[in-house]
Amino acid sequence: MIEALRTQDSGDTAIISTTPITPIAPEDGAPAAAPAPAAPGAAAVDAPGLDLSSLDLAAVEAAVRRAAADEIMPRFRQLAAEDIVEKNGPHDLVTVADRLAEEHLTAALTALLPGSRVVGEEAVHADPTVLDALHGDAPVWIVDPVDGTRQFVHGDPGFATLVALAHRGEVLASWTYAPALGLMAIARRGAGAELNGVPLHTGTPDPDAVLDVATSHYDFTDDDQKRVLAALETGGIAPRPCGSAGLEYLHIARGEIDATAFSWENAWDHAAGLLLVHEAGGASGTVAGQPFRIEGGNALPFTAARDAETARRILGLLAAAN
Repeated sequence: MIEALRTQDSGDTAIISTTPITPIAPEDGAPAAAPAPAAPGAAAVDAPGLDLSSLDLAAVEAAVRRAAADEIMPRFRQLAAEDIVEKNGPHDLVTVADRLAEEHLTAALTALLPGSRVVGEEAVHADPTVLDALHGDAPVWIVDPVDGTRQFVHGDPGFATLVALAHRGEVLASWTYAPALGLMAIARRGAGAELNGVPLHTGTPDPDAVLDVATSHYDFTDDDQKRVLAALETGGIAPRPCGSAGLEYLHIARGEIDATAFSWENAWDHAAGLLLVHEAGGASGTVAGQPFRIEGGNALPFTAARDAETARRILGLLAAAN
């Protein structure tokens, strides 16, 4: 089963395993350690006060694949100039594929779970009040139809469709699909994570290795954010600008990179990936030593990492510069 837990002391939302864990002392804003995940395979999703046992998780995966097949992949490397629009500047792009895939997913996902709401990147851009659903009692699908739109526009296969199911601030399940790469990663709260049917495990970085850390891209950061992230330019750490946030989380879950350091908190960019990392055995936290809240209002930057010790190290450097 997949469960949603509330932190009992403050009411804050923690994206953590449902298995009881021993928190790390909050030195330097350290996060809680995550235990080894259970084997994937739960077919039902339960949340307090909400019966989701009838939800067909395979049908959700099929809906994600269908949206990509119908709306995204036919336009990959086929976009016309009029298919691409700037939202908030030359680096913040949206395409016809983003809009149509989100519409497709909105219809499909709400049909699978009647009474649910959708918080999608493009819907929020059009109407910021859509975000209010994250604070409500209805289950919420959090959707980024094309995460890595800039890569998509430039014909780079490093983009993904991200879908997460949340209830009262808790992420219950997530789907990270990179259609051009043939990768489908699924995480289920308390039931582990898998990539193309194979269990994922973050592992632990080699203590003598330089940490590979993906950070907020400099095109999307202000001067103060750049200053704080520059604290990672130190011995034993190799920071680099991130690509698709969803795929960076997948890289952590696969043990291919060691951590992220992000200075923005859009739920559609992070909800799916944070659950994926935690269910693969990783850890995360903010510079305030608090769990990341998908509803927003987080102390930034925050990190996700292969293990708690790596997360502690990254957060310590960021907190000292914050």
